[in-house]
Amino acid sequence: MGWPIEAPAPTKYWLADLRGARLGLARFVRLAQGRWRIEQDYRELKDELGLDHFEGRSYTGWYHHVTLVSMAYAFLTLERLHGKKNLTVDVAPDPATPPADAAPLG
Repeated sequence: MGWPIEAPAPTKYWLADLRGARLGLARFVRLAQGRWRIEQDYRELKDELGLDHFEGRSYTGWYHHVTLVSMAYAFLTLERLHGKKNLTVDVAPDPATPPADAAPLG
């Protein structure tokens, strides 16, 4: 997963502090390599949606600009994901999930 087969020894290391978290190796590697996706998202926000085009001088103007860019990015991401059939999402278990035998709400 994180160590190329042809390499005699690992060349890159990750340092993590996950006290109390129980992660499998595959999920840990996916989370550690998530930095690449974050960099891609930031590049798209800047290049495609104009995150870096704000030239105002007020916090309110900057806040509105960032909010609109974020909303546009969320919309585009949802549209992109809507078309995918075999979508894999790494969602951590929700600790507030009620037991299966609990009465339904509403």
